[in-house]
Amino acid sequence: MLMNIASFKKCRALIIGDLMIDEYLWGKVDRISPEAPVQVVSVTKNEFTLGGAGNVVNNIVSLGAKISVIGVVGTGPDGDLLLKQFEKLGIDISGILQENGRITTKKTRIIAASQHVLRIDSETKKELSDNTAGVIAEFIEKKIPEVDVVLISDYGKGIITQKLLSGLLAVAKKHQKIVIADPKGMDYSKYSGISLITPNKKEAALAAGMEIIDEPTLFKAGEKILQKAAVERLLITCGKDGMVLFDKKKKPHKIMSEARQVYDVSGAGDTVLAVLGLAIASGESFEKSAYIANKAAGIVVGKMGTATVSQEELLCAINPRQDRYSLKRKTLPELVALVKELQKKGKKVVFANGCFDLLHSGHIKFFTKARKLGDALIVALDDDESVKSLKGRGRPVLNVRERIQIMCALDSIDYVTVFSTGELKNMIKQIQPDILAKGSNYSVQKVYGRELVEEYGGRVVLIPVTDKISSTGIINNIRNA
Repeated sequence: MLMNIASFKKCRALIIGDLMIDEYLWGKVDRISPEAPVQVVSVTKNEFTLGGAGNVVNNIVSLGAKISVIGVVGTGPDGDLLLKQFEKLGIDISGILQENGRITTKKTRIIAASQHVLRIDSETKKELSDNTAGVIAEFIEKKIPEVDVVLISDYGKGIITQKLLSGLLAVAKKHQKIVIADPKGMDYSKYSGISLITPNKKEAALAAGMEIIDEPTLFKAGEKILQKAAVERLLITCGKDGMVLFDKKKKPHKIMSEARQVYDVSGAGDTVLAVLGLAIASGESFEKSAYIANKAAGIVVGKMGTATVSQEELLCAINPRQDRYSLKRKTLPELVALVKELQKKGKKVVFANGCFDLLHSGHIKFFTKARKLGDALIVALDDDESVKSLKGRGRPVLNVRERIQIMCALDSIDYVTVFSTGELKNMIKQIQPDILAKGSNYSVQKVYGRELVEEYGGRVVLIPVTDKISSTGIINNIRNA
């Protein structure tokens, strides 16, 4: 199925919804509190990212489209911090208001020893003041004519009210704009007249007031929501079972998912909303747009970290002729961002490095065992000059491009990168993996980067090497033969 993903860059989307801060606190636990039987977490670092509707924004930014955002935050430090996070993206945030007395929604996750210890939520669900609601209505009137699609990210924090939606839909209808919403709650009547809503199967079951156990009950629930909520279309996302698009004028349209390993479903709904909106804004049909959104969701749930999808990933998912394996290759900045996202979720990252010239069974066993030590395995390859300096004349046998392709084809390896002589220490310092894996033919003391890894709290793990096999040995056998 052909689709011009590059056209996404020409689209402009308006996102309205509940804006949040996702805060992550990392620390160490080495004692129990004398005041109560609880762990004492000594915080070593913290980080903030955009949550809620902000994750929809992140997805659209990653696809290159232009964005305007409408939302409300508080006037305190958290509100200022959230605005700074948006400013870094270089998008239009003139529609984000700061309301006196309002709490900026913040979800704080405390992570110690790679474990998610606690989550603390600071939020309010009260509706906006009349003054704030009036200013937002003015922004809606001003922004909708300028955009190609309107996306509503409703997390039930008091922003998306029936009154706001009624006014928004009236303006959208006047200017013939598509409006898509990721709904919240059990009563979808406030979305009446909207172009499309995108609940997941569990949310749809609650809204329909019935259990969904198979395809007939899914279809029945979908038809019930269409009639009850009076929306034009409904897209129910069903995880590994794909999606079903309901349209009052057509039969339910099933979109099947490809079988793939699921690591993390968080953020998949935001990705669906973002990609679906951009596809429709690009002129694609609802059916084709749902197809590409389903592909995007499949990519995101296959990730353990950041819940966004790139144009390159989408192209590879849609076009089977694209080199999917090359998507595993990452630059150092990309790996730094990926590892941060993984560790936020309490995932352990394993790092291994080497020449890996002329791959053999010993390497395969090593990668398999290394992957089992954590949740993601990064393999860093010496570039050709580095291999030559280490192994001598005639090496590498396989150039770095060939070695990358082989590594990317292995299921045990999640990401592949390349480094030059003298760059390894800086790479480890920036990535900060939880585990540095090496074969037992090394001693812990002689593992390059050990001191650096142990300094920030990581550890070195030696993987038993039982096979007496090496690339050099194989090469020598070939030469002698």
